[in-house]
Amino acid sequence: MALSMRQQATYWGVAAVVLLLMLWLLDNVILPFVVGGAIAYFLDPLADRLERLGMSRTLATVAISLGMMLIAVMVVLAVIPTLVSQLTALINAAPEIFRRLQTFLLERFPDLQDETSTIRQTIVSIGETIQARGGALANGLLGSALSFINGIVFLVVVPVVSFYMLLDWDRMIARVDGWLPRDHAPVVRRLAGEIDAVLAAFVRGQLSVCVIMGVFYAVALGLTGLQFGMVVGAIAGAVTFIPYVGAVVGGALAVGLALFQFWGDWVSIGIVAGIFVLGQFLEGNVITPKLVGNSVGLHPVWLLFALSAFGALFGFLGLLVAVPVAASIGVLLRYGLRQYTDSVLYRGAASTLIIENPPEARTPAKVRTPK
Repeated sequence: MALSMRQQATYWGVAAVVLLLMLWLLDNVILPFVVGGAIAYFLDPLADRLERLGMSRTLATVAISLGMMLIAVMVVLAVIPTLVSQLTALINAAPEIFRRLQTFLLERFPDLQDETSTIRQTIVSIGETIQARGGALANGLLGSALSFINGIVFLVVVPVVSFYMLLDWDRMIARVDGWLPRDHAPVVRRLAGEIDAVLAAFVRGQLSVCVIMGVFYAVALGLTGLQFGMVVGAIAGAVTFIPYVGAVVGGALAVGLALFQFWGDWVSIGIVAGIFVLGQFLEGNVITPKLVGNSVGLHPVWLLFALSAFGALFGFLGLLVAVPVAASIGVLLRYGLRQYTDSVLYRGAASTLIIENPPEARTPAKVRTPK
């Protein structure tokens, strides 16, 4: 006998609570497996395409893994050293940048020279904090970045997990499909297909957008001669997946640096600002519609809420699972709304009577013909 709606809701609710507890209690342990699974998910379509070209699954997995390792080595050797050096220089230059800002403000706003002024005391306090903690912050950021990149977990566990999950991806999906409740398997498969379509359209497309915009900002700012242009471009590209945030954050940082470097050269400052205006226009009207599309169904406000909520609850692991969870919840909510609009609760009893006895099923009245 099929389970009642209340029993089904109870079982699925308990499963969701257990999953959230596992994420919360085992975040550091699960993290490399989540990253490895995400990599395997992204690369599975490429492996399927290689299989259709005649390769075995094992050979396709080995070829993809070697290619990804080669790309990673090239990025580390070509980009990471420059990025780290510019970030270090930017952090070390922060006290000098702030001193110049303070001088600039005092020259144009003489009232700030009043030592009893609240604004003056705030500026002095911020400057002392930056000068006292600038070096420690730089060392801490570099130490954290290097320990994260060179950590044994991400150098060993993640590649191994992604390799074996990519190798066995189709078998794992078939095994999970065999565990589905028989009464609900068709519905679960359809919802899983919708979730996969949303993730494929959003995550893979948005990653491409982030890379394209990051390269665009870095190259364009480099051509203008702006110092630390690569860092600004990387930051802007990394947060481009949040609508408007990449252009706003990167633009504010770039224009701020341009004001100190090109003060008086308003053409150069205008060019720096124009780069982000152009970038936002291209992203919103050309690149994102082409790569992501308009049928993803992830509203920017819902995405921002999911990132904030899961990031606060589960840290970095929460940021990784926020988009898949948001996509899944969105698909389930749309399915629930479809069920609701097709139900008697929404249509009412009168609509049920009309459906059971449609007009075409009624006996038509006799038409009196004229003599």
